[in-house]
Amino acid sequence: MDMRPCSVAGMFYPAEPRHLEQLLETFFQKRGPGLDARGIVSPHAGYIYSGETAACAFSTIPPDFDGTFVVIGPSHRGYMTCASAVPWETPLGLVDVDTAFVEALGIEIDEISHRNEHSVEVQMPIIKYRFPRARVAPVLMGDQRSEAAAALAEKVLRAIERTGRDVRIVASSDFSHYVPDATARQHDLYAIEALRTLDVPEFYRRLQETGATACGYGPIATTCIACRSLGATRAELLRYTTSGDVTEDLDQVVGYAAIAVV
Repeated sequence: MDMRPCSVAGMFYPAEPRHLEQLLETFFQKRGPGLDARGIVSPHAGYIYSGETAACAFSTIPPDFDGTFVVIGPSHRGYMTCASAVPWETPLGLVDVDTAFVEALGIEIDEISHRNEHSVEVQMPIIKYRFPRARVAPVLMGDQRSEAAAALAEKVLRAIERTGRDVRIVASSDFSHYVPDATARQHDLYAIEALRTLDVPEFYRRLQETGATACGYGPIATTCIACRSLGATRAELLRYTTSGDVTEDLDQVVGYAAIAVV
């Protein structure tokens, strides 16, 4: 059977199933924030750096959720926006793809572009562990301009209407890259604050103003636009960390945020 094999197992997260389960169990031990998010922003760095922050985001979705996760990650290699229609391998087993939903999206399917991209893959073991009955619709986003985000959000909304699926949207994104810790926090929190009222144009403006290097700003914008049409009114910052919290090197950090769109 065709599937998308693990690309970064053993690097970004443990390849050994029991080790991975134990790590994820630790991440999810903390009580959830008591929200039922329509969408989330989750980081995609190595679990040692951002796994607990990612778990914080996923904790806002009920653990018995068995619908479809639309997982939107940025293309770090500059590929065009495309979807995947094959199951995704994780050390914990396959994550099934909602092929009907992927078809309804009307996005070109390109498995080769997904092959070595980690932005979507890093979310999959978390989904498999926390939501074993859920399916996914993996989307790699190339063009991240505001117009492209609005167009992709419209495709997601039309697919929801056509399929009747219960959907949660995951925007896979890290924030500032390789800047001093104080700079990352200042720039990232300034940009994130604009999302509190789902003000996507202001989010883009603040990113441009500061030069903040969030890699998944397009998926974040897409998620906010789609969720707003589905009834969401705000985005709530649940946790912000940087790689410096782990490495204690504050000269060159990457920022991570857990955000719930509710």
